[in-house]
Amino acid sequence: MKKNNNWFALTPLAVFLVVYLVSSLVAGDFYKVPIAAAFLVASAYSLAFCAKGKIEERINIFSQGAGHKNVLLMIWIFILAGAFATTAKEIGAIDATVNITLQLLPGKLLFAGLFLASCFISMAVGTSVGTIVALVPVATGIAAETGISAPFITAIVVGGSFFGDNLSFISDTTIAATRTQGCSMADKFKANILIAAPAAIIVAAFYIFKGLEVDFTPAAQSTNLVLLIPYLLVIGMAIAGINVTLVLVAGIATNAIIGFATGKITWITWLGHIGSGIAGMGELIIVTMLAGGMLEVIRTAGGLDCLIAQMTSRINGKRGAEFSIAALVSLANLCTANNTIAIITTGGIAKDISQKYGLDSRKVASILDTFSCFIQGIIPYGAQMLMASGLAGISAMAILEYLYYPFALGIIAAVAIAFRFPRRMS
Repeated sequence: MKKNNNWFALTPLAVFLVVYLVSSLVAGDFYKVPIAAAFLVASAYSLAFCAKGKIEERINIFSQGAGHKNVLLMIWIFILAGAFATTAKEIGAIDATVNITLQLLPGKLLFAGLFLASCFISMAVGTSVGTIVALVPVATGIAAETGISAPFITAIVVGGSFFGDNLSFISDTTIAATRTQGCSMADKFKANILIAAPAAIIVAAFYIFKGLEVDFTPAAQSTNLVLLIPYLLVIGMAIAGINVTLVLVAGIATNAIIGFATGKITWITWLGHIGSGIAGMGELIIVTMLAGGMLEVIRTAGGLDCLIAQMTSRINGKRGAEFSIAALVSLANLCTANNTIAIITTGGIAKDISQKYGLDSRKVASILDTFSCFIQGIIPYGAQMLMASGLAGISAMAILEYLYYPFALGIIAAVAIAFRFPRRMS
């Protein structure tokens, strides 16, 4: 297919946002408009107006995006995460973990403690999705126990999960950013930590202040420590760098062993709970496939190429070059809903810009990683938001208004470019 290479190829994204936001505003409730329905309308629009050729060719392009290996991998993770979360709940693992967490982080330190735990685990795991799978069920359990807003406490975990996604040495985004710019991970980390650390400190301080409002003292109660094993195993295996799918399979198997041993589930009920968990991820799977197909149509129609061409045509000076790279990877992330792919897509162009304007490769790698994580952290159709909303049973838009860390990260990163910070890399 010949690429259109014009802005019109990006209009499906605008259609999605208009359908979802306007309909929600008219309804007066973001919970009433399924995000899958908005994506279906936008996907149909992309096939009708952005794709060229016979209908079979258009559907072929859409299907290639919907069935891309990265999309299918994410669907596998959704399926396994749903099965793990449901079986863990049925054997009492979530309740046990919540009780221990409340005992260790009571009252006023609960918010800050949960945020710092999310930062630490994501740093060790190197993936925001793995952190969300491990901690969101615990967070929502705490919300149910204490009466705290579920979207608020879920957003704490989601925000903290992007700290490690942005900084970890084993994160896909770190690897992609450093390889495309030809700098070491250690050098990129030194540039990146000067942006991420202030954002995390500010947000942690806010959570400490916010925690002063919490008036909750957990009742002393005994907990079967054996029930903590599934979550400790999942976190430990993830920190060890084991593939997330293998981690979740091991978690599901551990839930079964503990459930059978304690008599809380049988073989038949275990299978039933797995089925319920998978069914609960149905909307996320549909949204992921629709988004993948629509974004492939946009890419094939030349939307991404046009975006890159336009963003690189108005560069003026080093500061402008850095802002252009930031805008480029941010918009690419909006079009791909995958921060790693966005970095890989724009990394070569960013390298050319940096060489032309004499930019520091460490700073450029940091910009690519930071702004892609910022955008990935706030789009409602990103894998992380979909996963968190699915596990918590709430709307992705409900989480969005409480995502303090990604916004703090984006603001500080923009200020750093504007004021040429850090100086030795600018």
